[in-house]
Formats: sequence, structure tokens, C-alpha cells
Amino acid sequence: MQYCQTIALHFECSRVQLFKVLVIGDLGVGKSSIVMRYVNKCFDERYKGTIGVDFALKSIEWDAKTVVRLQFWDIAGQERFKKMSRVYYKGTMGAIVVFDITNSCTLEAASEWKQDLDSKVCLDSGHLVPAVLLANKCDLTGRDGDVVSSLDSFCKDNSFLGWFETSAKDNINIEEAGAFLVKQMMLCDTSLSTEERHWDKIKVNQTPADSPNQSLCCGRPLF
Repeated sequence: MQYCQTIALHFECSRVQLFKVLVIGDLGVGKSSIVMRYVNKCFDERYKGTIGVDFALKSIEWDAKTVVRLQFWDIAGQERFKKMSRVYYKGTMGAIVVFDITNSCTLEAASEWKQDLDSKVCLDSGHLVPAVLLANKCDLTGRDGDVVSSLDSFCKDNSFLGWFETSAKDNINIEEAGAFLVKQMMLCDTSLSTEERHWDKIKVNQTPADSPNQSLCCGRPLF
């Protein structure tokens, strides 16, 4: 009986925050692998292209009183599915836009996906949906240094909050990128004070020396 009461008290005191998160980008950039790594902590070499949209759920104990539940919508990268994007985007609270760091054409496509997102959905406040850019497949050879050096300005021009070099295969920066986006979505909660919002507008700048597996680059002000 005492155990049951403890469990009931835990849920009574917890605030459950549900966020719908889009995962978008061109075909083959690793969207599904990123979701699988973040949600299930695994990687599957056998690639299967998403048809339409796949779903995944992840719960995070954000703090002692808050449970965050993430509902990922992994949108197929084929051009024909963009025509249905307005249906998929409805109710979105955050977005992960992915490109292949060894293929600069997918970065151009990431800009198009972000513009499509911004043109079709926004938060209830009228602000853009918080979005993070992932430069995926950084474990592969052929990483384009010119592309990497341009990402700060790319994020600024396309209203991304920040970008990460990631590898779903080697589990590089997947957790860090997820935590960064969740924090930005939490900041959009109207219950947060102006002071709390202002504090998180500090530019994020972490070098590989700070953490052997992290390569977080720019973080722009939320609003």
C-alpha cells in the first residue's frame, strides 16, 4: 500500500509536457537512424526509406516535477510527400532538420524544408517553431570543411536555433542535440518568466575540447 501511494504521489506532483517534433530533410540523410538512436539507443545498418511518416515516442524526466514526452514524426524525404506537409506539420512544437555533411546538395534541401515548415506552421504565440539543424554522418570521410564553416551564417539566414555535427552510427551529439531542442521548446512555455527566457538567449559555443563526443556550434537567440 505504501508503495502504491508513493507512485500516485509522484504522478500527482509531476507536470507532463507533450511535444510533437518533426524530423525532416532529404531522402537518405539519416533521419530515421537519428530517431532510432535517440529513442531506442541503437543503430541498424539495414536502411529502409520511410514511406509517408513514421512515429516514435520518448519520455524524459526533465526535472523532479516535469516529465517531457516527445512524439517524433519522421517525414519521408521524397519530394512527393512535401505536398502533404501541411497535414503533417499541424500542432508541431519543434523540428529537427537533417542533412548529410558529405553531400552539400542536401544542405540546400534543408533550407527548402525549413522554409516550407516556416510557411505552414507557427507556435500559438506567432513565433517560428524552434528548429535545430543536424549535420549528420560526420563519422564518414568526405566531410566538407567549406560547408561546416558556412553553417553559422546558414543557421542565421534560415532561423535555426543552432546546429550539431552528428553521427547516428557512432552516437555523436544525438543526446546533446535532443536536449538542446527540448530546452528551447520548454522555453516557449508561456509559464516561464521573461528573466528565464532572457538567460537562455546566451550564445552556445562548445569546442571539441570541452567534450570528446560533442561538436555543438552556434546557438541563436530564441526570439
